[in-house]
Amino acid sequence: MASVFAVPNGTDDPPTSDNPPTAHQIDAIVAWLEHRGAQQTGVKVGGLDVDGIVRGKLMSFDKFKSALKSGSFGFCSVTFGWDMHDKTYDEGVIAAMGAGPTSDGPNGFADIDATIDLSTFRRLPWDDNTPFFLLHFNDPSTGEPISADPRSVLRRQANRATKLGFKGMAGLEYEFFNFAETPQTLAEKRGRDLTPITPGNFGYSLARIHDVKYRKYFNDIHKCAMLFDCPLEGWHTETGPGVYEGALAFCELERMADRGAMFKFLCKNVGLQHGVTPSFMAKPVQGLSGNSGHMHVSLASLTGGSNLFYRDRSSGDAEEKALDEATVVGGIHYKDLENFSAVGRHFLAGVLAGLPDLMPVFAPTINSYKRLVENFWAPVDVSWGLEHRLASLRLISPANDPATAKKATRIEVRVPGADTVPHLALAAIFGAGLRGIEMKLKIDLPPLGHKGDPGSRPGSIRLAKDLREAVGLFAREGSIAREIFGDGFVNHYAATRHHELKLWQQAVTEWEVARYIETV
Repeated sequence: MASVFAVPNGTDDPPTSDNPPTAHQIDAIVAWLEHRGAQQTGVKVGGLDVDGIVRGKLMSFDKFKSALKSGSFGFCSVTFGWDMHDKTYDEGVIAAMGAGPTSDGPNGFADIDATIDLSTFRRLPWDDNTPFFLLHFNDPSTGEPISADPRSVLRRQANRATKLGFKGMAGLEYEFFNFAETPQTLAEKRGRDLTPITPGNFGYSLARIHDVKYRKYFNDIHKCAMLFDCPLEGWHTETGPGVYEGALAFCELERMADRGAMFKFLCKNVGLQHGVTPSFMAKPVQGLSGNSGHMHVSLASLTGGSNLFYRDRSSGDAEEKALDEATVVGGIHYKDLENFSAVGRHFLAGVLAGLPDLMPVFAPTINSYKRLVENFWAPVDVSWGLEHRLASLRLISPANDPATAKKATRIEVRVPGADTVPHLALAAIFGAGLRGIEMKLKIDLPPLGHKGDPGSRPGSIRLAKDLREAVGLFAREGSIAREIFGDGFVNHYAATRHHELKLWQQAVTEWEVARYIETV
């Protein structure tokens, strides 16, 4: 195993390129890869489907070069025409998606264009350091991005931020259970009575990570994350049997989303080599806390990169006095807002307004809503508060350390689970936040108090309790989701969630059988 994670020869960075790259830049990158053995290993490429699964292939180096020089290569559109278990959507789902390049036409699923994103170069440290690149998917008839391509969905919001003079910044935290199971034992057990790699609750334990059997697994994920451009600023056990948590280092928005998807991808690949199944399912074990996927966000200036959520209170000018007045919500002054700028407050108001309509991307599966219940450290209503870990939106501003606050002032969105597609969830957050800035939205509800459970306040807006309710709000005419994402994505994504609902409605669960088989 040690050789699998060895640093390859020729570790200098590849030549940089524009987007799209010039012919000279393509030639330079091809020569760089060829000098490092890509002619023998080939190149792996992959894109994300609407569930965040990496769909890709190993290409010969000659095919890779051809795809770069022609600008794209054909990739089967069934990638967006089937579910996470490769079950193609039925005619009703396809019809609901609307006509487009990913529809099942008279001759089956035609090819769409896949463009290799040279800026995403990595090596696969668990796979002999094979070169790897991410893809964008485009409509071959128009050249426009596929509306359901997660990376393109996020790019639209990143470009929108740029036009407004902002650069999106983000950090991701993933909790996940780890089971001593293989694909074979998972199939045999049908997902039931799974064995965690360690028993008991040992959050932040420096002992349990040294378990004789799984110490190397823990360390290999950390090594791979560094080698695979997914650097972790924190890596530890979390409360729950066999639960780990990884905090990905804060960086630019699109790069962070790629790192989030790639971190989950690498955990699954490393797990296969150790006989471990890492599970990012929102609620894999009944009666225990679920797997969160908290997202930390802020905006930076395009020039200089200063944090635009941070409020410099030293000037004492009229604008600062106006901000002091704006800390009053419903006639009450709240210190929670004192250290947030006007930009940060409008962004916060936008996300608060959008939360109910955006839930299917924050909680994309039937199971997601079993995490979002009271008394399990998960938010259940539209809420915010300074350093409040039960609020949907936790404001973080180290007011006692101004030097740190200039960089660290941010909003933590605590609704998403580990089962989210990072590109879609971040697109929803920044789309809603930028909408708040553009419309100069104001915060219209007080911060969550530190007494009582979320959802217990009179008049609080309860987030959707299940996927059906969430999709209804998401897909309705005039929803904030349609305003942010556009009809193409909303129609496609809503149809895929209705597919999940249909399969769930048809299922006969073990609970039902145990409950009713004899008694009714």
